[in-house]
Amino acid sequence: MMMSKTLQEQQMDWRKLADKSLAGEGISREEALEVLRADDDELLAIMDAAYRVRRQFYGNKVKLNLIINAKSGHCPEDCGYCSQSRVSDAPIEKYTMLEKDVLVDGARKAMEMQAGTYCIVASGRGPTPRELDQVVAAVEEIKATMPMKICACLGILSQEQANRLKQAGVDRYNHNLNTSEDHYSHITSTHTYADRVHTVDTAKQAGMSPCSGVIMGMGETDEQLVDVAFSLRELDADSIPVNFLNPIPGTPLGHLHDLDPRRCLKALAMFRFVCPTKEIRASGGREVNLGSLQPLALYAANSVFVGDYLTTDGQEATADHRMIADLGFEVERCAL
Repeated sequence: MMMSKTLQEQQMDWRKLADKSLAGEGISREEALEVLRADDDELLAIMDAAYRVRRQFYGNKVKLNLIINAKSGHCPEDCGYCSQSRVSDAPIEKYTMLEKDVLVDGARKAMEMQAGTYCIVASGRGPTPRELDQVVAAVEEIKATMPMKICACLGILSQEQANRLKQAGVDRYNHNLNTSEDHYSHITSTHTYADRVHTVDTAKQAGMSPCSGVIMGMGETDEQLVDVAFSLRELDADSIPVNFLNPIPGTPLGHLHDLDPRRCLKALAMFRFVCPTKEIRASGGREVNLGSLQPLALYAANSVFVGDYLTTDGQEATADHRMIADLGFEVERCAL
């Protein structure tokens, strides 16, 4: 009869997985699935192994990012998770693109909250010429007056638009894959997975650092979550936000409650093993889905958002600062 593994043997297995990531060998899809499907009593051993990889490339530094919702609602897309989409009945504030001075003030707030990256995010399929002009003007002023990295997330871009953003000083462009290619049509119908891949490639060609991630908890299988992790590795995204669905009443996915803190932590560890050198960010929905286990996320992730998200609340920045300090970690200062 086959005996179950001892705790020590389980820990050795996860350490070997960390060794493969550290050696640049790359773990297999089967090994990634094992992380997601591991028993909960192996969770601490998995997080310990993920931390070995995280520590090698990022030490105990934590990168802070702050989002400004530069344009809210009025979106023609039908993304099932989003309260700003045309198919959402969620009661949200709606407004057109914020004026330049408001966007610049947001960067000052980011600095006050110790965020090294300021993320200008706007709803819509892609920016209009006027919207792009407003963002470009704000970015130029921010870069001229503050030591701040800028990430833009404005939807689908043409190469000309991407080039303008880069010339203005945008360091990073975010366009999430969100889910695997074979699950994508269950989430959105007004654009394709290929559209998203193309936009990330367009940003890369303009010289902006590619930021692309995932939203887990949208009805995907373990295999599909692993697939998108490997797709992001192949896309060579520098920054990978791992979002956890915060089901918003009034959205098509508002009824889904598939996540628990332990699954979220295993997913973060899996992304760290698959993409060992990349910035892994515990992102939207972490407060709701990780709950009291939030600090453990930073043993795999090296980045978080501070402040609020687009239409949902985050926790107080002071609570994040305290969490980081209590772990013995430190905020990474912006180095341009």
